[in-house]
This record gives sequence, structure tokens and C-alpha cells, in this order.
Amino acid sequence: MLYLIELWESVRDFIAAGGDVLYVVALALFLMWVLMIERYWYLSSVFPKMRKEIVSNWDAREDTTSWYAHRIRDAWISQASDGLSARMVLIKTLVAMCPLIGLLGTVTGMIGVFETMATQGTGNPRLMAAGISMATIPTMAGMVAALSGVFFSSRLESRVKMAKEKLVDSLPHH
Repeated sequence: MLYLIELWESVRDFIAAGGDVLYVVALALFLMWVLMIERYWYLSSVFPKMRKEIVSNWDAREDTTSWYAHRIRDAWISQASDGLSARMVLIKTLVAMCPLIGLLGTVTGMIGVFETMATQGTGNPRLMAAGISMATIPTMAGMVAALSGVFFSSRLESRVKMAKEKLVDSLPHH
């Protein structure tokens, strides 16, 4: 319990040092990870059942060679592909937004530095250093959030692509 309190205090100190923009970075990061975990769950739990059902429905058909049968096959593949690709664009968008949100924190932090310089002058380096620190922390946080998202979203995307190819390969095209 004491460890959690210390952890929360260090997170709170980090956010205080980086500014309120870090809350937005944290929200984007949280949403990105919730969506990626949901997609991994879909790929490992839901899609295999759906794939098995599609393949068994295809194998149960007497007609698999007509134009009409091929349109049904294409429709099933398209529906499954839509399910696999769902929310991938949103995940990629969140990954791309994280550094931009961090950059917003940098800009607001630098505005604070310039305001300090305008009111206090350039004679107090401690005030300027605090502002510069507040300006760089959001950029770092946004970049770290984006890096974790880039790695896992690209792995997720390759798994989605392989799942689509495996589905197409398991529905013979006579």
C-alpha cells in the first residue's frame, strides 16, 4: 500500500513538473492501449471462432464454384476483414497524436518561459529553468507514448494481415 502511495506521488510530481498537457497525453495513451488490448483479445478469442464458422459454412455449401458462391465467399471475407480492421485507424491516429500533444505542452511551456522573462527579466535562471523543464517533459512523454504505440500497433497490424490471409487461404476458390 505504501508503494502505491509513493508511486502516485511520483506520478503527481511528474505531472506537476510537466504541466496539465500530460493529462491529455495520459488520456490518449490510455485510450490507445485499451483499443490495442481489445484488438489483441478479438484476434485471439473472437476471430478464431468466427473463422471456424465461416470455413464450416463454406465447406457445408454444395455449390462452391458458381459466380453466386464466389460472391458469398467474397462477402464473408469482407465482413471478417472489416471486423479485423475495426479501430485500427483510430489506434494509428492516437499513436500519431501523442507526439503532437507533447509538442503542444512544449509550446505552452515555452510561452510560460517567455512570460517569466517578460515579467521577471532574464536575471533569474531558476525561473527560466523551471519553465524550460515544463516545456520539455511533455515532448518526452508524448514521444515515449508514441514509441510504445508504434511498436505494438505495427505488430497488431501484421497479425491482422496474417489473419486475413489465413482466412482467404482456408476458403478454397475453385
